[in-house]
Amino acid sequence: MAEETTRTTAPAGADGGGEPPAAHPTVTPGPRPPRPARGPREGGRKYFRRKKVCKFCVEKIDSINYKDVRLLAQFVAESGKIVPRRLTGVCTPHQRRLSTAIKQARNIALLPFAGRA
Repeated sequence: MAEETTRTTAPAGADGGGEPPAAHPTVTPGPRPPRPARGPREGGRKYFRRKKVCKFCVEKIDSINYKDVRLLAQFVAESGKIVPRRLTGVCTPHQRRLSTAIKQARNIALLPFAGRA
């Protein structure tokens, strides 16, 4: 035990261990720089988003019929997907009835499952 053995060191990366990889080179430590201030738009006019209202509630449509293809086609995108209510403005109960009517119309081939290729 009096003799000490010397270890041979392997080249870096050969043993799979070693130092952990350095942080991403583009990331700089420290606080972020301030964001540019967002003031009024150039041109002077501010964009006004109109509140969306449910078409079925406004027109007092009680039932959504799966045979009414013209009505249903307004709520189906060109790709064939059902347009979400945040885009159409339809209320939740009517969106549920609308989606079931669209699915029924698809099953009997009044509406396409997929859009044009």
